[in-house]
Amino acid sequence: METRKLAVFVDLAETCNYSRSAERLFLSQSTISKYILALEAEWQVQLFKRAHRQVTLTPAGQRLLPQVKAVLQATDQLQQAITVQQQQAAQSLVIRGLPSLPQYQAFHIITAFTKRYPQIKLHFSEASVGELTHALDDQTVDLVFTRIFNEAPAAYDCLFNESDQFVVLVPKDNPLAQRAEISLPMLSNESILLLKVAVSPDNPLFATLQKMRAQAQVKYDGQGFEPN
Repeated sequence: METRKLAVFVDLAETCNYSRSAERLFLSQSTISKYILALEAEWQVQLFKRAHRQVTLTPAGQRLLPQVKAVLQATDQLQQAITVQQQQAAQSLVIRGLPSLPQYQAFHIITAFTKRYPQIKLHFSEASVGELTHALDDQTVDLVFTRIFNEAPAAYDCLFNESDQFVVLVPKDNPLAQRAEISLPMLSNESILLLKVAVSPDNPLFATLQKMRAQAQVKYDGQGFEPN
């Protein structure tokens, strides 16, 4: 059954005028008449009375009208659902994040998202904090998972779900091991091993270390040791 014929039936029931329905549906009056006659022949029931240029619904037409409207509404809902599925099938999500992302709740959020929406293609790549700061500026990245050390950028929506703490590891026999908290000045005379990225200008420790004039004896970049 063609839904176009059903739409003509519903519209003519509202206007009771072939000419007006033809204008509203961008069809000719003859097409409107042809569709109505086709429905009446298919259903073997008279839908409209035509007398003295007046068009009115028959009792049978009145009984069928609500059901026809329901069919058209269901058809529209089905088409909307199909359109959404087609759009999602063509969608992709580009995410950039820290190499340490698996340690954070965000990793589990992404995993759950991919399971719930398998039709969306996910593209993930790693980057440093400095690179992630402006990753959204070129509009080729949809989401960024990063650390924010200062104020959140006003140009983007930011969601905070975890907080980091700086941790110092010292030997058990070191006096600092007995302290609940350690301040950076306490490390001035200690031999320090830092990740290479920890002494970059993007890290909040950078300015403090510069002020302390503290220098790391060894910087570790994840692949090997680099003497300072």
